[in-house]
Amino acid sequence: MKLNRKQFLGLMVPATASIAGLSYCKPSQSGGGGSSNNPQIMWKLTSSFPRSLDTIYGGAEVMAEYVRKMTGGNFNIKVYPAGEIVPGLQAMDAVQNGSVEMAHTASYYFTGKSEALAFDTGVPFGLTSRQQNAWLYHGGGLELLRSVFSDFNIINFPGGNTGCQMGGWFRKEVNSVNDLKGLKMRIPGLGGKVMSALGVNVQVLAGGDIYPALERGAIDATEWVGPYDDEKLGFYKVAKNYYYPGWWEPGTTLSFLVNKNAWDKLPDHYKAILEAACAYANIDMQAKYDSKNPEALQRMIKQGVKLRPFSEDILKSAYKTATGLMEELASKDKTYKKVYDSWKKFRGDINDWFKTAELTYENFDFMAKL
Repeated sequence: MKLNRKQFLGLMVPATASIAGLSYCKPSQSGGGGSSNNPQIMWKLTSSFPRSLDTIYGGAEVMAEYVRKMTGGNFNIKVYPAGEIVPGLQAMDAVQNGSVEMAHTASYYFTGKSEALAFDTGVPFGLTSRQQNAWLYHGGGLELLRSVFSDFNIINFPGGNTGCQMGGWFRKEVNSVNDLKGLKMRIPGLGGKVMSALGVNVQVLAGGDIYPALERGAIDATEWVGPYDDEKLGFYKVAKNYYYPGWWEPGTTLSFLVNKNAWDKLPDHYKAILEAACAYANIDMQAKYDSKNPEALQRMIKQGVKLRPFSEDILKSAYKTATGLMEELASKDKTYKKVYDSWKKFRGDINDWFKTAELTYENFDFMAKL
């Protein structure tokens, strides 16, 4: 089910009055009585993220609160952090088998099920957050990805974006591709496959498991998100070299995964409300990151963190490797090729547009010293 802009605004603004009879700004504390048209429903949502990461974990709480408000307290979604019901990397399995009705996660954790799921989150040297939303909502991306998720009895909704991420934390400087060889690094998805091809010993760890592994030396480097979350996880205490940019995640989309059987049982207006709440959470998350990252970065710099750009050698090698891997996957996997062809064309077209106005403006404004 896809909402156009008019339908979305129609839900988000008046729904709290016409459906729930609640204030838009202040959530009601009272529960609804339920009726045949507005049944009382309780769902469980498992997150792939720890509660301490209030922005990324909080995306699910934001969504759940808007669903509750717009149904007068009749549709409640209880959010559980990673590990409370299932480990973070088993979130999709829990939705697929019906242990929970929903999950909030990053779909590239599950490329073992289908390599095409990487595009639901983001791929190396891929789309920025704005471009990703454009492709998903209006470029056919969401429909294509839903056809992939349907094989797992799941329907997906965009559920947040981190924006362009940082390149991660390294105990030692990495100035060339040769410096990457033998490095033990936590990095998931296609970015991990690229790093592996460049000689890195790749590991995939859930958010709450990264710091202990870095602290005891089980890994030499890790990527996560950006300054705000990275500061909370404390990586700067054990690794002082903070690299940028996160070329493997230029616009990382988080997703809400919904069990298709549970979705089909919802009244139509509950479906519309849930979709609108997911869309709001999708926009809200990046706004929070963009407001919180600058100050967090400055705090960590004061703690001795060294900002370092990836070298041209590393970036060019990674770009060539990433492109080769995606082309190879497309040649072997019809499902992957179908998604990749759409994504590739959209990326070419939108990059031509963005470099015309956006890039020209940003190159001047971001670097201007008047």
